[in-house]
Amino acid sequence: MRNGELLATNKDVVSLMFFLKKEETLEKELLKISEILGLSKEEVSNKIKDNKFFVLKEELTKEEIDKIKKEKFDNFQLILEKKRFYPKGPFLSHLIGFQNKEGRGQYGLEEYYDRELQNGNDLVLTIDPEIQDFCEKIIEDYKEKLGYEKAEILVIFAKTGEILSFVNFPNFDPNFFFQVPPENFSIFLNFSTQELFEPGSILKPITMASALEEKMILPSETYEDKGFVKIGGWVIKNYDQRSYGKQTMTNVLEKSINTGAVYVQKKLGKEKFLDYLSKFGFFESTNVDLPEIYSQNQNLKRGSDINLATASFGQGIEVTSLQLIRAYLSLINEGKMLRVHAVKKIIEQGREREILPETEREVISAKTSRQISEMLLSVIENGYSKKAKIEGYLIGGKTGTAQVPFSSLGIPKSGYSEKTIQSFIGFFPVFDPQFLIFVKLHNPKTKTAEYSALLIFKEICQHLISLFQIPPNY
Repeated sequence: MRNGELLATNKDVVSLMFFLKKEETLEKELLKISEILGLSKEEVSNKIKDNKFFVLKEELTKEEIDKIKKEKFDNFQLILEKKRFYPKGPFLSHLIGFQNKEGRGQYGLEEYYDRELQNGNDLVLTIDPEIQDFCEKIIEDYKEKLGYEKAEILVIFAKTGEILSFVNFPNFDPNFFFQVPPENFSIFLNFSTQELFEPGSILKPITMASALEEKMILPSETYEDKGFVKIGGWVIKNYDQRSYGKQTMTNVLEKSINTGAVYVQKKLGKEKFLDYLSKFGFFESTNVDLPEIYSQNQNLKRGSDINLATASFGQGIEVTSLQLIRAYLSLINEGKMLRVHAVKKIIEQGREREILPETEREVISAKTSRQISEMLLSVIENGYSKKAKIEGYLIGGKTGTAQVPFSSLGIPKSGYSEKTIQSFIGFFPVFDPQFLIFVKLHNPKTKTAEYSALLIFKEICQHLISLFQIPPNY
């Protein structure tokens, strides 16, 4: 980590190797070995069955080693091996990954930086241990209260794209990855970079910023919400069938109005809307230093009116958490897209190579960035996300509550299930952002993110304010 604390290292371990040399002494030796290892003779026999060369047990205890050394075995011998060891166990497991039994990196940083690590280089991570400890604890604490199936928290230093905290819950112990049965291997996948989801209303600011950049709307522009809008033979409604009447574009974000997002998307038109989704990085990899996947969203690109309309409020478009975070960094950083990264330095033969902040491109203008930041501030100050407000601090953000498609659950039918993904993404201080925080919960028992992810977000904000002694800014 950035404080130099050790998260992965190599250690010497002694293992017991079966190597058939003298078959006539094998039976006698099997009895003695099974006694030393606390196994039955049959268990040992079954393990070495049909093998002339086999590692019978890894990481022997000192007591086992001493007993084996006292004996003179023909068919069993001690071997010294190097093995990857993770001193903090499950801590940061999805970010780190693990080395497999062949010594190759799998998942996380172990996989991405396998060549560097094989060459004896060291990695210094961007992770702040105090923020990470707090986020891991809070996601555990809220599990019973909110009842989610799994969860994520990412805290990003908004000026550089550095990952300060990376939580995937539940996690695993990389020291014992081999104990996980094949049917549960999905536990190793990084939820934030290797899992697609439909983000819901958290995408509305992207739609809004695109139209602001094209000067097709103003934050104060009004439209008439009737509670529904017809697209061909389809009817799109607001959450809970609500109808709001005359509303501004800022009100659309404050109250998370679906028909308002559709109004903006129709102004943009098919080509411009898809073009901005591409500029914001939703059809490409994020270039993060972790294994990742992404969707080309081919169904959306076909451009049917209904698909474009629902994508404007985050349904029918597949993204990863990192894609969403990267897009929001563009919204709040004067329109500049930063590369998100987890490694701060690579140490090669004692020489440090620092990973510098990297601006990939400009997505929107600084003016549009300020406009959308003001609108997201109003979401917290005046909208349905008031619960995130902390007196004296300018905070911006947006909730998302998205239905989960049956297809994502492995159910072969169209449409959406009753399950939801509830998320909140926010940043502060609004006009000089230091921190971007993303919270995502899979199927909590609450109705919307306002009562789940938003509460966790607020506690993290309060912790950061205390930890860094951030003074009030209004």
